[in-house]
Amino acid sequence: MTRPAESSVEASGRTRARKAVIPAAGLGTRFLPATKAVPKELLPVVDKPALEYVVAEATGEGLADVLIISSVGKDAIADHFDRAPLVEAALEAKGDTERLAAVRRSTELGRLVFVRQPTQRGLGDAISYAESFAGGESFAVLLGDDMIHADEKLLCTMLDIQQERGGAVIALLEVDPRDVDKYGCATPDPGWDGGDVVPVVDLVEKPKPQDAPSNLAVIGRYVLPPEIFSAIARVGEGARGEVEITDAIRLLVQDGVPVHGVVFRGRRFDTGDRLLYLQAVVQLAVEHPTLGHDFAAWLRIFAGTL
Repeated sequence: MTRPAESSVEASGRTRARKAVIPAAGLGTRFLPATKAVPKELLPVVDKPALEYVVAEATGEGLADVLIISSVGKDAIADHFDRAPLVEAALEAKGDTERLAAVRRSTELGRLVFVRQPTQRGLGDAISYAESFAGGESFAVLLGDDMIHADEKLLCTMLDIQQERGGAVIALLEVDPRDVDKYGCATPDPGWDGGDVVPVVDLVEKPKPQDAPSNLAVIGRYVLPPEIFSAIARVGEGARGEVEITDAIRLLVQDGVPVHGVVFRGRRFDTGDRLLYLQAVVQLAVEHPTLGHDFAAWLRIFAGTL
């Protein structure tokens, strides 16, 4: 799909979303003890933190204003995107321009602001802290531990569809039916033609496999209208004691707000899961412009010893 024109207003009369929200307040308990002092979003994927990839994805699609929602004890996230004068001075003194550029890159991605979610009450609650930031406009949400490969244009497609059709747009992944209980699950319109854009008529959070309406799982990309904040306020806590964004989007459907899904068939890395995190590191290390050739050669040798 071609990128949108320079203007953010097209024939639909709707403004393309211009802001991004990245929830990154989780405790990272699956990675303990590594995340005892280091936020899981800052664990390195080769030579950059996972969160930097996500921020770069947002700003690369023109979402220059980014709100990162963190929590107590995760000040290192803001520090990573701030200047590091001592490090920069040391690199300048050594003439290490390549690493100096890499260090500065994270500080130049966009206009980042930070807010804390005081208690862990779910994704819906975290997103509610973005209401003032959104300023009555539609906005994108990118989960901080859900990486989409840089070659994929999922977010671009979602932004275009939301501008064209309004309402909410969610990213969907076809999963093994036995695994739907790990995700929010979408019910497609009975008239859906099987294409990549799915009219959604209902959603359910983590259904039992035998009760799931489909195998279309909601993954960590959303483009949401400002009506989502009133829906979050109305939905309350779910069975797990958390405010689920899936339940809030379901309320939008019931209110007659259009909701569409985009079925993603590209490369995605769930860096919130230990095994999938390691797979992401290996795959991106093989593709790395300077490390990839030597790493791939070593990997072939190592694989032969297994």
